[in-house]
Amino acid sequence: MPELPEVETIRRTLLGEKAGAPSIRGLTINGAIIFWERTLDIPSLEEFGLRIVGQQVKDIGRRGKYMLVRLTDDTLIIHLRMSGDLWVEGQDLSLGQHYRMVLNFDNGSRLVFNDARKFGRVWLVSDPEQVLGKLGPEPFDPALNEQNFYESLRSRRRQLKPLLMDQTFIAGVGNIYADEALYRARLHPLQLSSRVTQGDAARLLESIRAVLQEGIERHGASIDWIYRGGDFQNYFGVYRRTGEPCWNCGTPIARITVGQRGTHFCPTCQKGNDGTA
Repeated sequence: MPELPEVETIRRTLLGEKAGAPSIRGLTINGAIIFWERTLDIPSLEEFGLRIVGQQVKDIGRRGKYMLVRLTDDTLIIHLRMSGDLWVEGQDLSLGQHYRMVLNFDNGSRLVFNDARKFGRVWLVSDPEQVLGKLGPEPFDPALNEQNFYESLRSRRRQLKPLLMDQTFIAGVGNIYADEALYRARLHPLQLSSRVTQGDAARLLESIRAVLQEGIERHGASIDWIYRGGDFQNYFGVYRRTGEPCWNCGTPIARITVGQRGTHFCPTCQKGNDGTA
């Protein structure tokens, strides 16, 4: 958390696409503060301040779970990791305990990067590929079709759940949306990717896109104190529903640990074609 839908929701909010939310597009940065040095990956603290001040926000993009604030000369890349959040507020407000970065704008507002657990990171780069170059395709990229997705799955011999969470395989899918996509595709999280059929691959790609799109439409999932913006949690099929009945067959939802992550699935609906159950 946050995953692609939550990051996309924040991106749209910062662009003023949410009712009552101010847009930061077109604003000029006239001050920058890094409160915790390790929040900034590159460049150095001194260079960061010298480079970013005076640049204007041209647009805000997203790549996987990364936020891209496109400036006059550089791109500010922000990864929220486990507990990060971004919002706009007035410069007259008191600074919060968990503020890690603040950008002051020429209109008296500021962009706040709040991160209680300190896992989030910030990069200021001239070439975003310096940070994003190893990411896999975007889930909604038209170039990602059923055939090349099938071939990509078959070329690896990995369990489906951790593979979907591998950002070099596909960008933006995390624990919640991997569980939900596998449930909709009726695929077991431990099934080997090298044994999927073309039909499996087609259903999985469709399911990934469907759960991410629904997540975006519902402004993400709010499951703890970190991200409180959406209501997709009210529509989960399996995630955090351990012991509750499957919506399709009534079997209690099971929970196992896969790659040190809690994983939820229906033992009846998600039997693998390799005998996994």
